[in-house]
Amino acid sequence: MSGLVNALVIVAVAAIVIARQFRAQAIDTDRRWWLLPVILGVVALREPGILDGHHRAESAVLLAVELVIGVATGAGWAWTTRVWTASDGVVWTKSTKASIAVWVVGVALRIGLYALGRALGLHQASSALMLGFAVTLLVRSGILFWRAQSLGTATRPAPAYGDDMRPAWKERV
Repeated sequence: MSGLVNALVIVAVAAIVIARQFRAQAIDTDRRWWLLPVILGVVALREPGILDGHHRAESAVLLAVELVIGVATGAGWAWTTRVWTASDGVVWTKSTKASIAVWVVGVALRIGLYALGRALGLHQASSALMLGFAVTLLVRSGILFWRAQSLGTATRPAPAYGDDMRPAWKERV
């Protein structure tokens, strides 16, 4: 794929994923939460220009930093997402305002990284950004899946607040 097509894919997937995260949605622990990030990662790794041919070491360091930023952004996004169990045992999630801050910091770091690469004269393909985004989604989905399993799912209902409470004593008049 060309750089423009990669950029459009990244923007489209990011817009869909981010927009969905700010609505409450149930987590289905039976689904393949890792599938979309793996597909994005494979597409990114198939591109030949992920490393600059003339500056392999420098571009590899920038790619490694991109992946570290992806891991940090995914973990921050997952831990700032609200996770709760409904009374029927279904686990729900919804991103918070802190999640927006995590995204803003992640984007700012990526812009800074791109500017640094530009200043060093490195050719940076959009496939590195796509790989970083895939890592972000993989880490976020994995942590949310783990958090959902620890709370319980529809197949194993978790008690809601107040289920195990003793009845209150009646007041005497």
